[in-house]
Amino acid sequence: MGKRKSKAKPPPKKRMDKLDTVFSCPFCNHGTSVECRIDMKNMIGEASCGICQESFSTTISGICESSVECTLSEPIDVYSEWIDECERVNNPDDDGA
Repeated sequence: MGKRKSKAKPPPKKRMDKLDTVFSCPFCNHGTSVECRIDMKNMIGEASCGICQESFSTTISGICESSVECTLSEPIDVYSEWIDECERVNNPDDDGA
């Protein structure tokens, strides 16, 4: 007689931790004062500080072929672009050449 097949349990699903949407301000250095919002209708990402009222907005990409909601830009991406832009403005001699 053959062995009985054991019922293998499926591997546990990996839980994706949510990324932050609140960050520290590059101008006033106040922690958790910058809130990032994504406007999928207008394809705009906006980061603004609640303390010093500084803000930054950029265009985002969010095109997907599937019917599931798909964003290619997250709040962390908008904040990172803001930080990169601040560094680029502060270091005009480092323009990549």
